[in-house]
Amino acid sequence: MSQVISANRLSDGIVVFRAPDGGWVEQLRDAEILADAAAVKAALVLVEQDVKANRVIEVEAFAVAIKDDHVEPVHLRDKIRAKGPTIHPGHGKQAAL
Repeated sequence: MSQVISANRLSDGIVVFRAPDGGWVEQLRDAEILADAAAVKAALVLVEQDVKANRVIEVEAFAVAIKDDHVEPVHLRDKIRAKGPTIHPGHGKQAAL
């Protein structure tokens, strides 16, 4: 199953996702999709540099499904993290969507 790496940006706590270029993006649709366990393991090794540099914390990989070119987390917890805080829809990053 495909996976994405997420973390919390240390400067503001926002959930971010590892991008194909090795940077961090705020939208799941821009995240790097990792096809297998070997790709996840290799990416997590590279992410350790950002952890040590205090850019991100709470790094984890989570399962995603791809339907019609749309990336969707498999588990509810990850769906919540990807869409923003569970507060009024006019607040948080979901307000910009």
